[in-house]
Amino acid sequence: MKRKKSKIESFFSLNQHRRRLGAAKVVQTSVDLAALKASILKAGETTQTRGSVKDLETHLDNLRIEFSGQSELLWHHAKLIVLIRRGFKEKETYRAFRELWQSEQDFLCQHLNIRWLISATDTMADHDPAPQTRTTAMMVSLLTNLVKMNESERYVCSSTGNAPVPERIEHLQDHMVPLFEGMSCFTVGTDDTLRNMYWRLEPFFQEGPAGAILKTVWDRFQTEDTVFARMRALHHRDRTAWWTDEG
Repeated sequence: MKRKKSKIESFFSLNQHRRRLGAAKVVQTSVDLAALKASILKAGETTQTRGSVKDLETHLDNLRIEFSGQSELLWHHAKLIVLIRRGFKEKETYRAFRELWQSEQDFLCQHLNIRWLISATDTMADHDPAPQTRTTAMMVSLLTNLVKMNESERYVCSSTGNAPVPERIEHLQDHMVPLFEGMSCFTVGTDDTLRNMYWRLEPFFQEGPAGAILKTVWDRFQTEDTVFARMRALHHRDRTAWWTDEG
């Protein structure tokens, strides 16, 4: 696996300098968050972006289209993340990013999609000075990437839409089905594994913005088409439920 560049190597990287060229022009020294929150971005038909382009201005214009029809505060949040990732005045920009989350945590959790919630926790995991915040943020990224891998495998294997096999569900009630390294299959319908994991996660939900995102993402996974929601539909033991009224 290729080694991650050190901060010094990144600082002197010509490619990195090109990627943040023009950043000073897009940075706002004074931001009225209330005005941005109330303003709806109008940039035509919404198109989701993928990856990034080296030219900063072009990349931000593409993101602007992605947030068309939504609060301009969400685009502002995305711009801060882009600037931080491109190494533009990291400390100052990250401070503005954290202040935004301290001020508008509930609004951001409610209106950002999972993609941008994870971008936020990835940013916290990379840059926050508090170890507990970095740890909680990393938990969100890890959880989400595992679900992403699971759903991607379903697509690659063309298993999307496959119906559960009742005989196998019944078999799991009385028999251990080994997986690997001492692990065995989840006992569909009754297992307490996810409820116990939820209980262990609960204290982390209170860890500032990273904890709020963790709770938001967990709840959304219980209702979106994920392995959590599909297992929830088959679950029938109330005392081992792993979801709340919110999710």
